[in-house]
Amino acid sequence: GGFTAFIPWTFQPGNTELGSKGQVEGAGFSPVGPATALDYLRVLALSRVCLDNFANIQASWVTQGLKVAQVALRFGANDFGSTMLEENVVKAAGVCYRVSKDDIINAIRSSGFIPAQRDTCYNMLRYYK
Repeated sequence: GGFTAFIPWTFQPGNTELGSKGQVEGAGFSPVGPATALDYLRVLALSRVCLDNFANIQASWVTQGLKVAQVALRFGANDFGSTMLEENVVKAAGVCYRVSKDDIINAIRSSGFIPAQRDTCYNMLRYYK
């Protein structure tokens, strides 16, 4: 039992009540905007250090895009994620990155890693040499 992976996702303010107001109503917080790529990479690296009981930390091209996900592999992520048949949560917040299987394979390879296909339990099914 337990967790198979941790996936740090950033707050996507588009099309959300919190984002449309620019702040949390009545709480006195400063305006809320999207996290930067650097913010995301810092959280990912800290996740790798602090969550040593998680074998897998997944990069999120879904929220960050392909280029930031490539860099995330050097910041502690050991899983690039996968192609999506349908993704509605992040899309509803106004973020929509689309990549193909070949895009993912090429991104991983050009980052200096060997792309692989896995199942949901992280058993490796195929390596793309």
